[in-house]
Amino acid sequence: MRMFQRGLSLVYALLLCACANQQPEAGRPQAWLKPGVKVTLPAPAITPAFNEQQLLTGTFKGQQQSLLVMINGDEQQLTLVGLSSIGIRLFLVTYDSRGIHTEQSIVLPQLPPASQVLADIMLSHWPVTQWRSLLPPGWELRDLGDKRQLTDNNGKLITEIRYMNRNQQRVPISVQQFVFGYHITIQHLDG
Repeated sequence: MRMFQRGLSLVYALLLCACANQQPEAGRPQAWLKPGVKVTLPAPAITPAFNEQQLLTGTFKGQQQSLLVMINGDEQQLTLVGLSSIGIRLFLVTYDSRGIHTEQSIVLPQLPPASQVLADIMLSHWPVTQWRSLLPPGWELRDLGDKRQLTDNNGKLITEIRYMNRNQQRVPISVQQFVFGYHITIQHLDG
């Protein structure tokens, strides 16, 4: 069980991302883009709504772990449910107009803040236009063909998200975070 908990902690740590030196907008949560730089997350509402089941495989410091997740985003909220390989719910994270709410079914050490996990999801799914006003001065988030890149005020690549077309929709298939040193591959299980 201890090995299982450490493995899940690693996957959670892999989900770190982040953002800007701004005051939280309307009390919304913040996340790290890189050490010393935070950003306020966009509002949780997204259209069109999406509902995905994914197998996330994270690589961090040469170690690899996988986690099943269900992600739902709509006009009201973003919900992330983490499941064990046998379908037991490990955690539930909900981001709505009241903030981020978390429920853990199993206590896992060194779990990063939920806002960090949600930041990668939102960087992948939310339109670039919803991020632009929230990024620190000089930072850019750009769509370039089958990828999205986040660069800092010095033009250094911080995060790169790769996409594929699936059922006539652009869906993320990987997140590479260069500053925190992790890579997440996303296998879509639904549909």
